[in-house]
Amino acid sequence: MDDALRAACARAVHVIAPDGERIRAGRAVLLVMETLGTPGPWSLLARKPWVWMVEAVYTAGAENRGPLRRLFLPRGDACKPHKDD
Repeated sequence: MDDALRAACARAVHVIAPDGERIRAGRAVLLVMETLGTPGPWSLLARKPWVWMVEAVYTAGAENRGPLRRLFLPRGDACKPHKDD
């Protein structure tokens, strides 16, 4: 992995499709969800104009990871590793 790809992966999830195509961000999440067979309208959301909304929501979330993490993840001892007694 070169430095440019490392930096890009820090900003967005990347997937290499079976045909070798590199897919990133919201489109990558949609592909993973559909491939895993997770229930949802993934193929519909991958089409225009819905995919633009998916990308916008993904970008907003990626740009606000810190505040979202603090909002949705537990605080305090719940985030610390437990020691075996």
